Amino acid sequence: MSEKLDAATHGVTLTEVAAQKVKSLLEQEGRDDLRLRVAVQPGGCSGLMYQLYFDERFLDGDAIAEFDGVEVIVDRMSVPYLDGATIDFADSIERQGFTIDNPSAKGTCACGESFH
Repeated sequence: MSEKLDAATHGVTLTEVAAQKVKSLLEQEGRDDLRLRVAVQPGGCSGLMYQLYFDERFLDGDAIAEFDGVEVIVDRMSVPYLDGATIDFADSIERQGFTIDNPSAKGTCACGESFH
């Protein structure tokens, strides 16, 4: 873990496939100081949208967990919306990219980009 050993943990899981993809993306960037940040923001057809991006910052109240050497951070406000969520990486003809399976979401929009 990093400098925040006393940080809270969160209920998000990163699959092994997704962790390997994150590692390869970080290697391409040549950065070892970045973490994967998962957040929930207002927006989209259903009210809330996921954000998934690399972040070098560690904000007050962030929760952190490590999966196969990849640190995943979630801000304090997003933790309850993401509890139990699993981040995976799909690589098929139909879809390529990170996916989020969130049992806390009561419903999603038709395009799957937002939830409530």
